[in-house]
Amino acid sequence: MNAVATLSHVHRFVPAGDPTVPPLLLLHGTGGDENDLLPLGAALLPGAALVSPRGRVLENGMPRFFRRLAEGVFDEADVRLRAGELAGFVEEARVAYGIGTPVVVGFSNGANIAAAVLTLHPEALAGAVLIRPMVPLGQMPAADLAGKPVLILSGAMDPIARPDEARRLAASLAERGAAVEHRVLPAGHGLSQADVAIAKEWLVRRAAGDAS
Repeated sequence: MNAVATLSHVHRFVPAGDPTVPPLLLLHGTGGDENDLLPLGAALLPGAALVSPRGRVLENGMPRFFRRLAEGVFDEADVRLRAGELAGFVEEARVAYGIGTPVVVGFSNGANIAAAVLTLHPEALAGAVLIRPMVPLGQMPAADLAGKPVLILSGAMDPIARPDEARRLAASLAERGAAVEHRVLPAGHGLSQADVAIAKEWLVRRAAGDAS
């Protein structure tokens, strides 16, 4: 499980223990890396193959998946560029590791780039768990997300990714046909045990449906 740099992103890969469950693409928050969400991925969907890339942008030495101009102000041209790069990496990883289309689990900055990939390159993802997301683009693309399952988890006391922002994202994705479930939890910006429990139940339920 050493970091691998042979594909376009430095990343970690954990092979599937149960090939009947979908693989997970794990996208860290600001300052994280390819190791951060591996324990979360293993807890959320036991047996799933895990692909965990490192963001390619540095902000004061901290990895991110795209540039921002200020707190909460995104460089939208860079969002589009990095979303395309990440979609390309997903395809590389699918070929290299022989895995299916992944469900993405993104936290904070990782959730924001996941939402961008979902709308700009919907074919790259089978679904999404977006934890503490914001709307990544002022003008969201007119994507066809028919039936694509999306779980959005917000923190009621989150000063960064406020629940009203996540509601706008949920509405935007639903307008494009996604099957969106949005939960607002009694939490701040950090990951809580409630997030883990809800995301696990959601993922296991959908994995069981896919396997049936």
